[in-house]
Amino acid sequence: QFKFVESGGGLVQPGGSLRLSCVPSGFTLDYSVIGWFRQAPGRPHEAVACINSNTGRTYYRDSLGGRFAISRDMAKNTVTLQMNKVNPSDAAVYYCTAGAFRATTVQSMCTGGERHYAKDLWGEGTQVTVSS
Repeated sequence: QFKFVESGGGLVQPGGSLRLSCVPSGFTLDYSVIGWFRQAPGRPHEAVACINSNTGRTYYRDSLGGRFAISRDMAKNTVTLQMNKVNPSDAAVYYCTAGAFRATTVQSMCTGGERHYAKDLWGEGTQVTVSS
């Protein structure tokens, strides 16, 4: 079954860092736009960051203030989300998935809503808890 596998979450103190990994199961990242999303309790899913696996072009949620960095390692078939200066508002379950269409761009995936990404490829997600 084609799915993404997210990992790397855990408990982090405010101001700390965490590194999340996203690996596709059963397929490769070639020519894909990959995005990280998160969902906090009682809130809808929201896009965090998106990357074009071919060009490396990225797009970030405005409210992140440059604290996160998304990257890809094609040799390892992995997309990583480096989270720095984590604060309580970052606590959520984090998921990754691919764009819904061949023509999906990093901007459309991160800002265009659900029709621009493949929710059926989400994995179990990885929990990020922020607490001192």
